[in-house]
Amino acid sequence: MSASRSAAKTAPRANDGLQTFTWVGKDKRGVVMKGETPAKNINLVKAELRRQGITPQTVKPKAKPLFGSAGKPIKPGDIAVFSRQIATMMKSGVPIVAALEIIGNGNKNIRMQKLINAIRSDIQGGMSFSEALTKHPVQFDELYRNLVRAGETAGVLDTVLDTIATYKENLEALKGKIKKAMFYPAMVVAVALIVSAVLLIFVVPQFEDVFKSFGAELPAFTQMVVNLSRFMVSWWWVIFLALVGSVVGLIAFYKRSEALQHTVDRVVLKVPVIGQIMNNSAIARFARTLGVTFRAGVPLVEALDIVAGATGNRVYTDAVRRIRDDVAVGYPVNLSMKQVNLFPHMVIQMTAIGEEAGALDTMLFKVAEFYEQEVNNAVDALSSLLEPMIMVFLGVIVGGMVIAMYLPIFKLGAVVG
Repeated sequence: MSASRSAAKTAPRANDGLQTFTWVGKDKRGVVMKGETPAKNINLVKAELRRQGITPQTVKPKAKPLFGSAGKPIKPGDIAVFSRQIATMMKSGVPIVAALEIIGNGNKNIRMQKLINAIRSDIQGGMSFSEALTKHPVQFDELYRNLVRAGETAGVLDTVLDTIATYKENLEALKGKIKKAMFYPAMVVAVALIVSAVLLIFVVPQFEDVFKSFGAELPAFTQMVVNLSRFMVSWWWVIFLALVGSVVGLIAFYKRSEALQHTVDRVVLKVPVIGQIMNNSAIARFARTLGVTFRAGVPLVEALDIVAGATGNRVYTDAVRRIRDDVAVGYPVNLSMKQVNLFPHMVIQMTAIGEEAGALDTMLFKVAEFYEQEVNNAVDALSSLLEPMIMVFLGVIVGGMVIAMYLPIFKLGAVVG
């Protein structure tokens, strides 16, 4: 009686001319086995299987999927998961090349597979882990690469990778909270605008035909909505193109203009409720990133230089760079933070205590945890606050149009009565 099981897959090498083949065969006990093997041709696959004591039955090139064959784009969340996987395996004593091989084979995203296999091949070719990461600056930023380099230099790469994994996970969770706070109201406003446009273009004209049969003057509010409907019906495509063009143009200009980015970030920090969330988020990212880099052994001035780009806000980026310049000439971090007049008193005091006690990284992590919790609480409170406001907003927009359409009918009923 034959049983079916999967053989361990052989990791694809990053060499040219290799193709992945799927195969089915039987071992010496008659047990059916199947798997995938990269090779230059089918004959080499069969030879390798026989060498392993497997009699090949079927060997064929692996079919490529019709859609998504290139794989999904690599997102920061994918790098966070990769960081946790490599950290866990190295903590367990698995060599880095073997760990990368296991992670690469188990990843379902083809692009992520290629990235991991490329890193593994570079390490097998004699590069260090940090050197291999420098070939992929989009996925692994300067902070990531510097932390790995510091861990390799100090001989504590597994510990540093564990710290990086925790940092990435916390950072992605924080980003998720911020996106949640921004996405909900933006989607509601977008839906309200779409519903209003549909009513004005398709529904209001139907009522207008009915109103013409009345032969009476329409109420001012109804006439205003009818006029708006006529304008939308005639020029909706101009409005649509202008709206899309404006959004695309603003985004393009925003990406190219540092002055605009700085202005937008400064304005966002002053918006009620949202501004407080963004402030707390920037402080949390500053504290956690500085704590991670400092604990990894990166010199403080260099760490501050790295942290400046990780705060997520231009105002805080400029402030951290001023702190870096002050620390470079001998000022304590807490005194430099006080001079930029941006950080709360509690953050400055916690930093001062950490510097005096020689436990700056520990105190920074406590600051980060506090402000991450503040962001969580603020987002939850914002959701509760926005729900009734959104209901009122939708009621005014949609309900106002409904009332405008029925006002003439109500007046007609009063006259007839």
